[in-house]
Amino acid sequence: MKMIAIEEHVLPNDVKSAWSTTPGADDGTLALNRGVIEERLSDLGEKRLALMDETGVDVQVLSLTTPGLNNLGDHGVDLARRTNDMLAEVVATHPSRFQALSVLPSADADAAARELQRSVENLGCKGGILYGRVGEKGMDHPIFGPTFAVAAELGVPLLIHPQIPQSSVREAYYSGFGAPVDLALSTFGLGWHYEAGIQFVRIVLARVFDRHPNLQVILGHWGELVIFYLVRLVMLDRVSGLKHPFIHYVRNNLYLTPSGMYNEAYLRQAVDAVGADRILFSTDYPYQYRPGHEARTFIEKLACGAEDKLKFAHRNWEFLTQRDIPSADNTNASSS
Repeated sequence: MKMIAIEEHVLPNDVKSAWSTTPGADDGTLALNRGVIEERLSDLGEKRLALMDETGVDVQVLSLTTPGLNNLGDHGVDLARRTNDMLAEVVATHPSRFQALSVLPSADADAAARELQRSVENLGCKGGILYGRVGEKGMDHPIFGPTFAVAAELGVPLLIHPQIPQSSVREAYYSGFGAPVDLALSTFGLGWHYEAGIQFVRIVLARVFDRHPNLQVILGHWGELVIFYLVRLVMLDRVSGLKHPFIHYVRNNLYLTPSGMYNEAYLRQAVDAVGADRILFSTDYPYQYRPGHEARTFIEKLACGAEDKLKFAHRNWEFLTQRDIPSADNTNASSS
């Protein structure tokens, strides 16, 4: 059974340097990339391949770790090109083991759209990765419009990756326990996941999917809390004025992936929310790496049929990235 993990991270030295030297680029999360995590983020060779083998992953879909290039302003344009060129070279060196998602200079709306098109059409990237807000501008802001349009036109997905909440939100909700706890609570403890989930809700309410009904986005961590509150979120239909009910966009425009959270109860709820055809696989390497063949074992031991296991392991991703996405009203069986 081929295993394709679609949220697997890298951190090239020139990006790390830009984060360290550009005023405002360090959003507080650089401290999370220390020691063995830093070593594994930078390695794109034999050590990474060995750990993929150890955990049972055949293919990693490489992407830049958070916060991407969102905080670099104009500096991100050239850096995005260089990073995507580098990722393409890594994929070309090991084409059976690596794929890539394009990193985009989202602070420049037109440059981001052009880079997505270039990296997909010229470099073979499977889609793009977004990191939520640019400064105070959420993903419903017009700055993201050209990127959504290009992704829909090309038929490639966009992964919405968590970003730390802005400082005012951190101060209000995630502070007061000392620096290490505050950082953890505002990132991997909770803050990242509310932040990413809210961005999906905002683009639904901003009618992004009404304008681009074939646009497909991915949320990690089993939907960044969204699917666990669908009973309440669907009540937005009373006031939203959207073309379709809220649940339509969940079932026609959203894919989910575990990001290394190997929990069968969460999987069952994810399948109930979006259908078995919209579940992808990921390990969130290197942040969630654990030895013991755990990734493959999770899929193999699931209490479901062999066909669904193959879908989760690789077939859904291959369907999603074949760049021939059907109309939104007929997308996979999960739309029913």
